[in-house]
Amino acid sequence: MQEQNAAVRSSPSGPTCLVIEDSLFDQERIRRILNKSFKNVSAVFASTIEEARQHMANQRTTIILLDNNLPDGTGANFALELSDDPDFAKIPIVMVSDWPTPFMFDKAQSAGVIHVVNKSDFGARYIHSALSHNVRPKRIN
Repeated sequence: MQEQNAAVRSSPSGPTCLVIEDSLFDQERIRRILNKSFKNVSAVFASTIEEARQHMANQRTTIILLDNNLPDGTGANFALELSDDPDFAKIPIVMVSDWPTPFMFDKAQSAGVIHVVNKSDFGARYIHSALSHNVRPKRIN
C-alpha cells in the first residue's frame, strides 16, 4: 500500500495533483493518464479522506481528483468541507465516480466542483480543464 500512495514523480515547483481514490485499479488508471499527459505534475494518492486531510495539512495541492464513495465518507461531502475552508476553497476539484447521481451532482455543484465525470468517461481533458481554472466557481447557497 505504501507504494501506491507514493508520488508519481517529484516536482516541487510544479503543480501537485491529489488523487483521492480507494480502488488500486482506478489509482493505476489515473496514474497512467497523469504520466502520459502531464509531465510537470506531481501526483499523490490517498485512499481515504483522512489521508487526504493529512496530505493537505502538510503539502501544497494544486488540483484534486476525487472519488465519491470512499471508506470514510463521501467525496461530495469532502468537497463541501473544502469549499468552506478559505485555505482550500480555490483548489479545483474533479469528481470521478462510478455512479454519479443527481444528488451527487447537486452537492458537487454546491461545493464548486469543476467537473463530475463517470470513471469510464474520465480522461486527460478534464485535468487540463481544471488546471486552466484560476479559481473554483463560488459555492451556490
